[in-house]
Amino acid sequence: MSKIKPSKGAPYARIMGVGGYRPVRVVPNEVILEKIDSSDEWIRSRSGITTRHWASPEETVTAMSVEASGKALADAGIAAEQIGAVIVSTVSHFKQTPAVATEIADKVGAGKPAAFDISAGCAGFGYGLTLAKGMIVEGSAEYVLVIGVERLSDLTDLEDRATAFLFGDGAGAVVVGPSAEPHIGPTVWGSEGDKSETIKQTVPWNDFHLGDVSKLPLNERGEVKFPAITQEGQAVFRWAVFEMAKVAQQALDAAGISAADLDVFIPHQANMRIIDSMVKTLKLPEHVTVARDVETTGNTSAASIPLAMERLLATGQAKSGDTALVIGFGAGLVYAATVVTLP
Repeated sequence: MSKIKPSKGAPYARIMGVGGYRPVRVVPNEVILEKIDSSDEWIRSRSGITTRHWASPEETVTAMSVEASGKALADAGIAAEQIGAVIVSTVSHFKQTPAVATEIADKVGAGKPAAFDISAGCAGFGYGLTLAKGMIVEGSAEYVLVIGVERLSDLTDLEDRATAFLFGDGAGAVVVGPSAEPHIGPTVWGSEGDKSETIKQTVPWNDFHLGDVSKLPLNERGEVKFPAITQEGQAVFRWAVFEMAKVAQQALDAAGISAADLDVFIPHQANMRIIDSMVKTLKLPEHVTVARDVETTGNTSAASIPLAMERLLATGQAKSGDTALVIGFGAGLVYAATVVTLP
């Protein structure tokens, strides 16, 4: 017989508060067109994006995260000292170590919580939310701060016609805490590593550091380009439209609800055409509010779902207590979907 005491956590978990931060600078398509041969009409028709936010040097991954976290804590009515863990999902914090979560936890005033980063691309918020739920139910933390944050402008090749217009910067955060009722459903998540080359960094950091020009992409002036995110657009589009609609339906089934029971749909803000196609495939009723934050925020990867959630609540398009389906998908290829009650 085991001598170990069983874990004692809350019966369930819920999102208690949400906060977001968008950089001050708004970048219209006209700025993107200075570097690529395209048009505003083409960008809008392909992605639905009209503007995106790009961070200034002062708007670091840490600074944006602290701002979003402060709003989430205030929204939840939780003091920073009560946070038992900080989970940060990002691909644009360029220090291999230490985890940026530790710095953010300190600047937020969280004391000495568990703090770590995860790299799950555009599915990162869903991964972080699932880990937070597990911590609370298991009893290793009472309140968890989950942050999705990106400075993708640092990883954008402005001469790449396929991706230059896609990416934006920002941070979104939620506070997850205990609940007497289930307000975060089962997570349907996974990966398809055989497709990992469809979204990737152009060159690894060590190749860039060594400076072997034969291995590095060059710009039109023959200068070495900084590593950037590239993708096979059509392959990603097909995968997202057909496979992720199936995952979204599985998340609904796992939560024991139908599309008719939903109030809100918050997919990863990758592309307006993908969002519209998923809505059609899932046969969402007219009453379901659909997040389309991508139009003015662009693709912010791990930050896109909490940013979209925060905007829907702030504008009154969604309200506290609404039932929402959230799904993230991206580089890896990885995905995560679940049903939540909005804070």
